[in-house]
Amino acid sequence: QVQLVESGGGLVQAGGSLRLSCAASGRTFSIYGMGWFRQAPGKEREFVAAINWSSGATNYAGSVKGRFTISRDNAKNTVYLQMNSLKPEDTAVYYCAARDRPTLQTLVPQYQYQNWGQGTQVTVSS
Repeated sequence: QVQLVESGGGLVQAGGSLRLSCAASGRTFSIYGMGWFRQAPGKEREFVAAINWSSGATNYAGSVKGRFTISRDNAKNTVYLQMNSLKPEDTAVYYCAARDRPTLQTLVPQYQYQNWGQGTQVTVSS
């Protein structure tokens, strides 16, 4: 099992930036990919970005492409989400997730992930 702890959330004005971090511990050698998801009030949790742990290949939701960047530091077992040009509609609880086994499928769906963090709140004011 992989334990995940997110940090870096907070309150920011529209147009500003935040960087989220997610530190993994436990069976980190088993990590195949990691992703960021978010859930706004009254809405379902949705995919934001994902990264293949070994290759570094990335996927992004259309709503964040060009504004958000996912990256990882394998030595620190940490994944980051750099969020620029933030909008009020980016307000949500952001969750980090880890997949701990190989797959030939995309890392976009939530069901691909076995391990989840507790989430960190991001609030963007207009």
